[in-house]
Amino acid sequence: MSTRGTRKVQRNLWASLLALLVILYWADPSGGYFAALDETETNKNCFCELEGSINDCSCDVDTVDHFNNMKIFPRLQSLLVKNFFRFYKVNLRQECPFWPDDSRCAMRFCQVENCEEQAIPQGIKDKGEHKERAAAFKYTREAQSTSGCSDAEDFDSALGFLDTSISDQAHREFELWAKHDEAEEDFCIVDDHEEGSQYVDLLLNPERYTGYRGESAHRIWKSIYLENCFGGNNETANKFSSYVQHLDLRNVCLEQRAFYRIISGLHSSINIHLCSKYLLSESKDFLDPQGVWGPNAQEFKRRFSPETTSGEGPHWLRNLYFIYLVELRALAKAAPYLRREDYYTGIAEEDEEVKLAINDLLSVIESFQSHFDENALFSSGIASIKFKSDYKEKFRNISRIMSCVGCDKCKLWGKLQTQGLGTALKILYSEKLNLATESGLWDKPHIEADPIFRLSRPEIVALFNAFGRLSNSIYEMENFRRVLR
Repeated sequence: MSTRGTRKVQRNLWASLLALLVILYWADPSGGYFAALDETETNKNCFCELEGSINDCSCDVDTVDHFNNMKIFPRLQSLLVKNFFRFYKVNLRQECPFWPDDSRCAMRFCQVENCEEQAIPQGIKDKGEHKERAAAFKYTREAQSTSGCSDAEDFDSALGFLDTSISDQAHREFELWAKHDEAEEDFCIVDDHEEGSQYVDLLLNPERYTGYRGESAHRIWKSIYLENCFGGNNETANKFSSYVQHLDLRNVCLEQRAFYRIISGLHSSINIHLCSKYLLSESKDFLDPQGVWGPNAQEFKRRFSPETTSGEGPHWLRNLYFIYLVELRALAKAAPYLRREDYYTGIAEEDEEVKLAINDLLSVIESFQSHFDENALFSSGIASIKFKSDYKEKFRNISRIMSCVGCDKCKLWGKLQTQGLGTALKILYSEKLNLATESGLWDKPHIEADPIFRLSRPEIVALFNAFGRLSNSIYEMENFRRVLR
């Protein structure tokens, strides 16, 4: 072989060896293309890549992600645009009971767009008026004078005589007793019957970033965390933000930990809504101002990444899954009752569609294998009675704080989500619902007009819309994951 030929073979051998080394390098699992990212870099870029147990529950994050994004979210999206769920009656004019109302948001995106009276289905308005009278009706003179019974059926004529002598003042007191009995199991303040309440079209006023921020917004959450959470005070606030309570959750009982995680989860959900519908730009047209909203991944990172939250952000996101499971369980528990609702608006075809959609959604919810166990709370005998009472008072106080929000659109969604959460807790811990279910009430062909347990229309609307907001937050989390990867 010539010298030239030998050199050519050598070059080929070296080229082959180099190619082999390159292949081995890229195939090496500890380096090259298939190498795992540095752990610190992974945590830095993918802080929202949650996995593992949700804690205090029997399922993990991946299970909830798949169940929500594939089964729950699409169904809720088509359901909540229906007339029964889009019109919500609320009092946005109620004064703040805790401090002077001196922080009204003047930005145009904070304002609630009023809906035309004729846009509200007549069936919703008529039934609303009827419901307001139902609980106390049996104590009124009209009810006492109704000739629904014959004299032969009036077995106690003396009692009948005494009843006709009841004064107007006594009748009014009976009505108050009836309302008190209705509200006994409530976890929030219901204000839809008060003067100044009005119907709001939720589709015309979607929850999104309005520009409302600063001291007024901070004061709301500071009041909720530091004044309403168990053991909260200014000394426990961490250095990231004065309104976020820092608790070592391992050192508190389950009831206190659950309360904190519910509030934290609600807070996280609202923050995700604001990040996913962020005001990206706005027109300067004075007569017809328009905004452009969309996802803001940098704002999401600012609110939740470990670097900007002293390591707390991923824990706040995990709490979102906790409150999701709480409200999911409430819907499952109330399913027999909710199937008996007529969801009446007066629009026959749509009402039937809603009832079918509700039944389908509830069947999917009931199929979930790892529901939150509400019986784990308030199970410590005498102490549990006090805890349950504390829960009710604290949540009622939080619903009062929502009247102090300076942005009307933020107040609208704050009130709705607080009422939805309160309704979920009412369902989970209602002795009346337990009694009605155990007695087989929901299996009867006909149920009386005033059953032992019932939910008002605003409670049902708030319950489904609040759960819809949590479902939307988990869905948006997946979108942010894609961007941040």
